[in-house]
Amino acid sequence: MIGQSVAHYEITDKLGAGGMGEVYRATDTRLNRQVALKVLPEIFAQDEQRMGRFEREAQVLASLNHPNIASIYGLEESNGTRVLVMELVEGEDLSERIARGPIPLEEALPIARQVAEALEGAHEKGIIHRDLKPANIKLTPEGKVKVLDFGLAKALEDPVSKTESNGVSRSPTLSMAATQAGMILGTAAYMSPEQARGKPVDKRTDIWSFGAVLYEMVTGQRPFRGEDLTETLASVVKEEADLSAAPAKVRRLLSRCLEKDPKKRLRDIGDVWELLEEPAVVSAVAPARPRLGWLPWAAAAVLAVALGIALWAPWRGSQPVERPLMRLNLDLPGFSQSGLVFNAAISADGRRIVYVTTEPDGIRRLATRLLSEPKAQVLPGTENALGPTFSPDGQWIAFWADSRLKKVSVRGGSPLDLAGSPGSVGASWGQDGFLIAGLNVYTGLARVPESGGEPEPLQGIRKGATAYYPQILPGGKAVLYGAAAPGGEPQIQLLTLATGEVTTLVPEASLARFLPTGGSTRGHLVYLKNGTLFAASFDATAGKITGQTVPVLEDVGAFTASPSGSLLYRIATISNNWPVRWLGQDGKTEPLLETRGDYSMPAVSPDGRLLALTVDGDQAATRRVIVYDWNNDVTVPLTQPGEGADRAVWSPDSKHLAFTVNTGGRSRAVWKRADGGGGEDTLLEGDQLVVVTSISRDGEHLAFMRSDAETGKDLWVAPLDLSNPDQPVVGKAVPLLRSPGVDYGAKFSPNGKWIAYASDRPGQWTVYVQPFPGPGEPREIAAGNWPQWSKDGKQLLLLGDASRIEAVDFQENGDAFVTSRPRLWSKTPIRQPRLFRCFAVHPDGRRIAMFPVDETGPDQTAAPRIGLLLNFFDELRRRAPLH
Repeated sequence: MIGQSVAHYEITDKLGAGGMGEVYRATDTRLNRQVALKVLPEIFAQDEQRMGRFEREAQVLASLNHPNIASIYGLEESNGTRVLVMELVEGEDLSERIARGPIPLEEALPIARQVAEALEGAHEKGIIHRDLKPANIKLTPEGKVKVLDFGLAKALEDPVSKTESNGVSRSPTLSMAATQAGMILGTAAYMSPEQARGKPVDKRTDIWSFGAVLYEMVTGQRPFRGEDLTETLASVVKEEADLSAAPAKVRRLLSRCLEKDPKKRLRDIGDVWELLEEPAVVSAVAPARPRLGWLPWAAAAVLAVALGIALWAPWRGSQPVERPLMRLNLDLPGFSQSGLVFNAAISADGRRIVYVTTEPDGIRRLATRLLSEPKAQVLPGTENALGPTFSPDGQWIAFWADSRLKKVSVRGGSPLDLAGSPGSVGASWGQDGFLIAGLNVYTGLARVPESGGEPEPLQGIRKGATAYYPQILPGGKAVLYGAAAPGGEPQIQLLTLATGEVTTLVPEASLARFLPTGGSTRGHLVYLKNGTLFAASFDATAGKITGQTVPVLEDVGAFTASPSGSLLYRIATISNNWPVRWLGQDGKTEPLLETRGDYSMPAVSPDGRLLALTVDGDQAATRRVIVYDWNNDVTVPLTQPGEGADRAVWSPDSKHLAFTVNTGGRSRAVWKRADGGGGEDTLLEGDQLVVVTSISRDGEHLAFMRSDAETGKDLWVAPLDLSNPDQPVVGKAVPLLRSPGVDYGAKFSPNGKWIAYASDRPGQWTVYVQPFPGPGEPREIAAGNWPQWSKDGKQLLLLGDASRIEAVDFQENGDAFVTSRPRLWSKTPIRQPRLFRCFAVHPDGRRIAMFPVDETGPDQTAAPRIGLLLNFFDELRRRAPLH
């Protein structure tokens, strides 16, 4: 940013960077003075809710007027960049001075006195620093001390979670945006125990930090140390500082400041100087022989503690539970989330993450990063990547791209092809050299060699049911996965590989993982239900829940975990809301439906006046169908929440719709007036999923998809009588296409001579066209999904790679269907919610209704937020004891 201007501040030099933003030197052209500009991280600046809180906090912080506190001058915004304007303080910071060695007491005490005076001035106004450390203390050439960043830790923190009393949600948070590991360790080393445990803090947390800083000044060492973040925090919570390393004059002061119980800690920073004392006289003779009066009690106490540990140890798992929980917010630039599977993963040792990032060219790729490093490495050759997962040794990453399951080394290189896979619905990499993968959301799970080869379908999973996000349990004898019967609610199931037996573990839950919190086969089952993460003690050998289920974390969108004890999750304090837009071939968009919602499966009426949508699609029972009249801005609900309705298709007269209703484990295709009046007629029904996909323009035929226990998803057609439009009559249905796999989205051409559909039979989604009613063989048109005809019958549009719309021009030559090569219809990518249909062609052929990928609601951040919980296993053992 050097050479640029923000408002009337000209940036001249970069001073540094940290977790709370980059800092620049700038010239105030109005007042002709030098200032410091802190450029707020983009993840903060684009979060309107957080920025609203920050502006209110900044107003309070600006009221601080103290000679030892760096002043805040204002908050500015220019061209989307938000900066905090602060007093420019010249000189080195205290950490640089300490790096040269311990500071003599006669030099250290004047510095400490000015720091204490700064804290006292802030505390009198009710302001707590919360992040006092040597790096935030400046030493000017004149010998003056200036304390920086007062209150910014609070001002930039996440809004308090709905579960304020929840220890997980209240755990301390450190941003990892462009932050080096040393900086994180530095912050943790000065946290008070109550801050490290996620408990409420007051001014006594600053007194603790002051003691930690003073200790380091006079000893050259931090009072609480560890090789990594978790060990440092554990030291803060459990260990006592070695005060013998400090000069005797300050030991009493340090002991009162570093008292772990805040009730026993010094209450006011202004009282510290009363605790300075001369060295105490220590007797050189041997200590007096202790009186026997207390010895039996001491011995009994030691015995009781030892006995308690012996009795308790078998039940507490293999790790201690004292380590404090730590929550980090990860800033993953460009993080992209779509579909059923979490687009991020953490290695088994908890040291590396991989995630899907959308780069400036609009293409998704994999990025991997060691948590100890500030930057991620984008892996070439991983274009259009989704759903990454690590190998057990953390050296390889499996992922989906271009309808294939692939793997790539964490160090980069050419990806290797493993298997065809139209959908990305999760994989688990076993110790035996095989992956269990959901190669298609509708066709169960398969065993795939890690070197590539023919997948082996797993027996036992009901065909036609959804199976996703598998996990191979320890020992490799069973698989945990998410499932849903056609039209039913999600549930967590367990498949025993030797017998093919399927057991339902948790109803109405979506994602689950077994975490080895008590050893290789004893631990916890954690699962996601309505945005809340639940946990229960679980025996992986028996495949049974053995303890009480408790909620442990709210606002979770998706998650994964490592055996090392870390949980990586998508923070879902926001709802999935987006508008509906018109998109033209030139890439420009126009408003269609501004009211944001969780929309999918749009359908434009043949007369071009109305739009049907499915709304609210997290669970089948909550989906409903609405009709939107954009000329009059009127929305008509055709169904109510709880009816489980979706996938609307228009009648030729634009006055009726056919859609699917799923209730009680049964599926029906129904018929209803578009204005919401009248009753509801059943067209088709069955135990398996049945979905109307198209009605011919003459109204004489109906195309639909039906699940089949043997063949998956099949295409059928039936004659239709619309002589009475309010009471249609469906004739005898005949199969159009029955084959193993998924065939979907059949659409009649405008002249009724052809049917286009998508199939996963080649191992990737491919669009076909075949004559109707026949005879004739299907013709492969292009790789892609969701084919739709233009009204003039000259183009076939489909969803291609990178979520962009492609067009195939065609001509009819008698019984021949002659096509051109696919071309981009528009360069603008569109959103695809939950793998459902995501665009609809307007009859004029010049625009489509779609969901934009770059727009979010007023309650959303610009990108999904990712949380990382360290020491999560310890927290689970505390909240849901093993049984």
